[in-house]
Amino acid sequence: MFVCWIWWLGRFTNIFFLYPQQTDLNSFLWTIKRDPPSYFYGTIHVPYTRVWDFIPENSKQAFQESNIVYFELDLTDPYTISALTSCQLLPQGENLQDVLPRDIYRRLKRHLEYVKLMMPSWMTPDQRGKGLYADYLFNAIAGNWERKRPVWVMLMVNSLTEADIKTRGVPVLDLYLAQEAERMRKRTGAVEKVEEQCHPLNGLNFSQVIFALNQTLLQQESLRAGSLQVPYTTEDLIRHYNCGDLNSIIFNHDTSQVPNFNNVTLPPNEQATAQEIDSYFRQELIYKRNERMGKRVKALLEEHPDKSFFFAFGAGCQSSLANSGRENKDILTS
Repeated sequence: MFVCWIWWLGRFTNIFFLYPQQTDLNSFLWTIKRDPPSYFYGTIHVPYTRVWDFIPENSKQAFQESNIVYFELDLTDPYTISALTSCQLLPQGENLQDVLPRDIYRRLKRHLEYVKLMMPSWMTPDQRGKGLYADYLFNAIAGNWERKRPVWVMLMVNSLTEADIKTRGVPVLDLYLAQEAERMRKRTGAVEKVEEQCHPLNGLNFSQVIFALNQTLLQQESLRAGSLQVPYTTEDLIRHYNCGDLNSIIFNHDTSQVPNFNNVTLPPNEQATAQEIDSYFRQELIYKRNERMGKRVKALLEEHPDKSFFFAFGAGCQSSLANSGRENKDILTS
């Protein structure tokens, strides 16, 4: 994510940032004042074809002119994919049926059967024209689900929606940029290790994970029954991004790895659990992560003062950055 550690970086170093101009609000491009300049660019986890035509030329030019491109993770490295897969699996010999309460396991299996049944009708003509079939796509997303840790199954269930299925088959923006950087023979890298993204998710205790999975299933069951509507969709996210809207509520839906379970309708004991989960992930996936990534970015810039970097991270925290910058005129200048 385009995390608020940019504020951290500016707060504790002598690095200065330039705000995007008012006329380029949808550029999501931030310039680090040095010679040569370096850049931060806020990406979005949707098919690049849905946003590419709306990205201003200044952002595309900064990408083309940069010497080195860094991402959160190296999505073109086979080890990254392999390590992400391994991190999600239960210990050897364990299956989901063995660890989940019987009722939740049955509801999960029923929901996945529903998704598999519906997926052919969710696919677009364009996807079918490219040879992307429902059974293949379901197996690509949910294959081997009985061997996954419950927290990863919860995230998987969140991604098995009609809106998300319709976007599959085209590289998301950050992956497209990684592929383009590779094609242009740029030097690339990553500021995070797979384990640093995985371990916090695996760090929830069992009762918290069961609560999160149960809440996710309840939401999906309500959507299926027509008694609940999602507050925002992928289309909302794309529209806000293309219009340069830094609405943190919208973008946190896309860039935070874990959904927010806080709900005023929950009984007090469940509300407390939801708040514990939210607090845990804020600490692990925002505060600690911000500082760690910020230090690495700072070290890269200091180690290569003659190189122009292009850091491409998710756009979720730009509104917080903007607010921090307005309060710290010595950090961010317009």
